[in-house]
Amino acid sequence: MVIRKVAALIGAAAVVVAACGGGATAEPSGPAAGGDCVVGVSWNNYQEERWAKWDEPALKAAIEAGGGSYISNDAASSEEKQASNVENLISQGAKVVVVLAQNGEAIKPAVAAAIGDGIPVIAYDRLIEDPKALYITFDNVEVGRMQAREILKAMPKGNYVFIKGNQADANADFLRGGQEEILKDAIAAGDIVNVGESYTDNWDPAVAQTNMEQILTANNNDVDAVVASNDGTAGGVVEALRAQGLAGKVPVSGQDGDQAALNRVAKGEQTVSVWKDARDLGTAAGVAAIALCGDPDITKVPNTIIFKSPGGNDMTSILLTPLPIIKDNLSAVVDAGWITKEALCQGVTDTSSVPACQ
Repeated sequence: MVIRKVAALIGAAAVVVAACGGGATAEPSGPAAGGDCVVGVSWNNYQEERWAKWDEPALKAAIEAGGGSYISNDAASSEEKQASNVENLISQGAKVVVVLAQNGEAIKPAVAAAIGDGIPVIAYDRLIEDPKALYITFDNVEVGRMQAREILKAMPKGNYVFIKGNQADANADFLRGGQEEILKDAIAAGDIVNVGESYTDNWDPAVAQTNMEQILTANNNDVDAVVASNDGTAGGVVEALRAQGLAGKVPVSGQDGDQAALNRVAKGEQTVSVWKDARDLGTAAGVAAIALCGDPDITKVPNTIIFKSPGGNDMTSILLTPLPIIKDNLSAVVDAGWITKEALCQGVTDTSSVPACQ
C-alpha cells in the first residue's frame, strides 16, 4: 500500500479548520443558503460525539468556503435507512454525496446507483468497495500498528486480548491487520499468547465490556494486555478491568482521541489513544467534494493515491497520517485545542508523571 501525506491539502485549508471552533450543529443540517455545489452527507449515526463535534463542522466549513452548500441526514445505525437516505440527498439536489457507511457492503447498491446517475461519491472514513468512489480516511492499518507498538512497549510478554471493531466495518480488519504486523514475531516466539479475541457489534462500548468480562472469566483474570481498536471499546474494556481491580494495571489501547480516553491516558488507565484529528479529515472531504463538483473525475482530485483494497480493488484514496497519544505527548492535543487542560487532567492525582498536567 502506498501512503502519501496530504499536508498540502490540509495546509491550504487551514483557515477552514480554524473556522470550525464554534462547535457542531445539534442535528444533521438542512439545505444551506447559496452555492450551486450542493454536497449531501449521509451520517451513519450522528449521535456519536465525534461526528457532530469535529467531523461535521470541518466538512461543512470547507464546503461553504469553496462556495458550496451542505445538506445531511442520519441513518441512526440502520443500513436500510442509509440506503434511502442517499437517495433522499440526491432528490434534494446533491451534486456530490459523502457517505459514512454503517455497513460498507450493504450500501454498495445505493452508491453504485448514485455514481451511475453521474453523482460522485466519497466514502468517508469507512471503506466502500467501489473503485468509482473516492475513499478518504486515516491510514487505519498504521493506526493498528501504532496501537500494537505502544502496547508491546508496555507489555513485551504475556497474555493478550484483542477487542476488535464492528465486523461489518472494513476498518476493524485493517486495524487488526496492522496490529498483527507488529505482534506476529512475539506471538510466533511464544512471548505473547492470544487468550481472547472478539468483534464488537456497532463498536458499542457496552458490547466490548461484556466481551471483555467473558474473556476475563474464561482466563481467571490472567490477562496482561488488551489491544482495543478504538476509544469506545477501550472504555468498555477499562470498566471490565475496573470491576476486577485491574484498571491501570493492564495496558489498553484505543484510537480517536475521545476526551474520556485522553483523560484515561492521563490517569494511567489507558496506554495510548491514536489521535486522528477529525477536523483534518472533514476538511479533506469538503475540499474534495468541491473539486468533484467542478470535475466528477475522482482521479483528478489533488493528493490522491491508489490503495489496494481487501476486495482487490484499486481505490482512488486520500490517506491521512495519525498520531499516537501517550502520557508523554498529551500536550499535543491540548495545544491543538482538541481538549482543555482541565478536562484532560480531571482526576489525575500524580501530575508529576503527566507533563501536560503540570
